[in-house]
Amino acid sequence: MSVRDLVILGSSSQQHTRKRNHGGYLLRCNGEGLLFDPGEGIQRQFIFADIPPTVVTRIFVSHFHGDHCLGLGSMLMRLNLDKVTHEIHCYYPASGKVYFDRLRYGTIYRENIKVVEHPVEKEGIVEEGENFKIEAAFLDHGVETIAWRLTEPTRRKYDKEKLNALGIKGVAMKNLISNGFLLDGDKKISIEDVSQVEKGDVFVVIMDTRFCEKAIAIAEGATLLLCESTYLEEHKELAYKHHHLTAKEAAFIAKKAGAKKLILTHFSARYLETEAFENEARSIFPETYAAEDLKRFSFDKTHEAVSSSEIS
Repeated sequence: MSVRDLVILGSSSQQHTRKRNHGGYLLRCNGEGLLFDPGEGIQRQFIFADIPPTVVTRIFVSHFHGDHCLGLGSMLMRLNLDKVTHEIHCYYPASGKVYFDRLRYGTIYRENIKVVEHPVEKEGIVEEGENFKIEAAFLDHGVETIAWRLTEPTRRKYDKEKLNALGIKGVAMKNLISNGFLLDGDKKISIEDVSQVEKGDVFVVIMDTRFCEKAIAIAEGATLLLCESTYLEEHKELAYKHHHLTAKEAAFIAKKAGAKKLILTHFSARYLETEAFENEARSIFPETYAAEDLKRFSFDKTHEAVSSSEIS
């Protein structure tokens, strides 16, 4: 099974701290590397994480405040230097096209990589491919800011032990997949007898925003919700003033959305430690964890079923 995890490359907000870099989040899933909001210093964080930047296939920018995008240009230049041959898809608010171009062409270099831009103008489905359905929702941050929702497709998973016990392989397996059943003498073996339909995981990223209904809607049923929580509840007035969330508000979003796990991030530099963020959020949503630079959160499948491609 390929790697399935979220790597925290940075967890600070506007300012770096001794322990926290500008934000940056790498989702590794289905053989792809999806990089969200690459802040300043992102290349160096890849080195510390011992992950080659060449794993990146898609880059998402929620909005064009510096702590969410200053690493974009350097990441594209690094991928160019490494001569990656796969396309690099970039998703961002269409209103920020001028900033995307400035970051992409901020220095002199000969571009060899293939960058595919996806400027997002409206909410809803942005793209639906083999590995993910990508959806966008605009949040409440004073500038156009996008929350991203990635949903894996529903797949049918086959039970290898049951298939082996029934001797189903090769041509028989192909017929089962094609027809939905097999006849073994007088016995009919249905595809449902040896498999199950599995819904894909849902990964949601909510960056800078005030508490709003759109954040709850985009996070519905998320397997893993990465959400900003810049302030603690004691500084709620600052959160509202600067269009941000508190840890408690992020927890309310996760609870109301029916998410499975919440990862808090984007902490203000005023806070030296993050334990208080976890404690505050867990009083509302127990499955809450504070991001730490270079920490990894796994979300492997829990069942033992295998896909049809794994069966000879």
